[in-house]
Amino acid sequence: MKIRSKHIAMSLFTGLLMMTSCEVTELDITNDPNFLTPDLAAPDFFITSIQEDFARQLDGDVSGDPNDNFVTGGFQFGDGLSPLGMELTRIMQMSSRDYESTYQDSDVDDEWDNAYRGILFDIRLMTPLAEEAGQTRHLGIAQFIEAYTISSLVDFFGDIPYTEAVQAPEIVNATLDSGASVYEAALALLDQAIINFTNTASATPPTELFYGNDYTKWVKAANTLKMKLYLQTRLVDPGAIDAFNAIVNSGDYITDTADDFDFVWPGTSAAQPDNRHPRYGLNYVSNGPGDYASNWLINKMQTTNDPRIRYYFYRQTNEVPGQEIPADEQTLRCSLQTPPLHYTTGGFTFCNLPNGYWGRDHGDDEGAPPDGPLRTTWGVYPAGGRFDDDSFSPVAQPTDPLSNGGGGAGVTPILNAFMVDFWRAEIELAQGNAALAQGFLEAGMTKQIAKARSFVSVDPNADLSFEPLATDVTDFINGVVSDFGAASGDDQWNILAESYFVAHYGNGIETYNFYRRTGFPNSLQPNRELDPGSFPRSMFYPNQAVTSNSNITQKANLAVQVFWDNNPAGPSFPNSN
Repeated sequence: MKIRSKHIAMSLFTGLLMMTSCEVTELDITNDPNFLTPDLAAPDFFITSIQEDFARQLDGDVSGDPNDNFVTGGFQFGDGLSPLGMELTRIMQMSSRDYESTYQDSDVDDEWDNAYRGILFDIRLMTPLAEEAGQTRHLGIAQFIEAYTISSLVDFFGDIPYTEAVQAPEIVNATLDSGASVYEAALALLDQAIINFTNTASATPPTELFYGNDYTKWVKAANTLKMKLYLQTRLVDPGAIDAFNAIVNSGDYITDTADDFDFVWPGTSAAQPDNRHPRYGLNYVSNGPGDYASNWLINKMQTTNDPRIRYYFYRQTNEVPGQEIPADEQTLRCSLQTPPLHYTTGGFTFCNLPNGYWGRDHGDDEGAPPDGPLRTTWGVYPAGGRFDDDSFSPVAQPTDPLSNGGGGAGVTPILNAFMVDFWRAEIELAQGNAALAQGFLEAGMTKQIAKARSFVSVDPNADLSFEPLATDVTDFINGVVSDFGAASGDDQWNILAESYFVAHYGNGIETYNFYRRTGFPNSLQPNRELDPGSFPRSMFYPNQAVTSNSNITQKANLAVQVFWDNNPAGPSFPNSN
């Protein structure tokens, strides 16, 4: 894997990216001197901005107060769609006991704004320029990004404005398109993108942030995104699995980690625009991490001897109140509390974990005590932080904070070879082919664990003697695969789902979609609150969209399901609290 080299050039575009920022209040910005316009800009400039805005749409931004979530009770502005999904699926910790107060209409304004006024607006400006210049590969990249962006908006919001969107001043109040029709539009965009990628006569962007202008890989990524969309619709479209398998039979999709579609963050620079992985930038700070790690995920990995735990998490201490040291109300209030009855009866871990893993439960909203220098935080994968080698030192080094671990030279995993193996396992299990599903589960775990372990190279000070042995990795994979083969029914789905969630650390879009698509795992740690309200099957429309567009009516609640989510609603949805 290339960890650093291919994105160093992004720092050269600081001025450009500031010019193309989506921080605007009006859709019609063609006369704003702070923004690129068709008569002043070239496709090369637009495509760079579009690519970075796309990465921010998925994984968020470093700007803002990393402790805002303890003030607002949940999701931070500008965090991106992926962290939102990770919170809901216990990959990240959610710090509120009530879903509707956590995920309010104003909490996703930035993501909506970035999608429409950033990504789609720039694509609409760039397209005629690229068409006129015959720059079809610029168009292909934009079409791919648009397809991923609009389908992800459907995944989180349901019906969205699309055919009439980004057309101010001609159309101000864009109507909603059905989620199904937006998916169809995304598939059509990908078909056209593939044609554009194969045009060898086209010029290429001077800065291409994903594949270094390797358009054979771009074609594989486009086909893989089509597979993702077909998988999403398998519950509502009888032909979706056949379409998925047709691409499998073609062989022209991502099968090797070397072809993974990732956004690689160069890291080390905190100057605007900050090019470090967003989770690194928000947690490797002078007062300690802003995020709490998820107790569910850590406990799952500890109790199964998962070899990835030292790559995923970095411990600042080896002592947790109520475990290695006495309970302490000041830093960990719950260490003096009695577990809720539904935690006790369900056998869920509560409050604290052994071996220095200082995290929090799902729905723990007890504010921010002075424990920043003690919390377990993001490790070397995927955030480009520190490899956990039992050094137990604070992540914030006052003398040189930017050389801490990998300096934020992390990765946003978007479409990976291991993901495809997990998708194929899901389809085979859904069709009753457990033996085939078992093989794909093993393949997916093997690829993803190797990918995570490779990131130890970005931490120059890591003590490699603490890396797990190759036999430990093999034993772990064989154990999970053996358990899957010996299980049946819901137990097999739980094993696949838990393995899926752990492997997708860093991509909450996939875990959130999987959970709604399958209803598994039913072993997730519940909210601290016994009745936290409806589990979000989709997000409220952003406040700015509802107040500014008369054609958007706010949803009654978070239980509204998107078009492909055909699972039962309400309490019958497994462990939906």
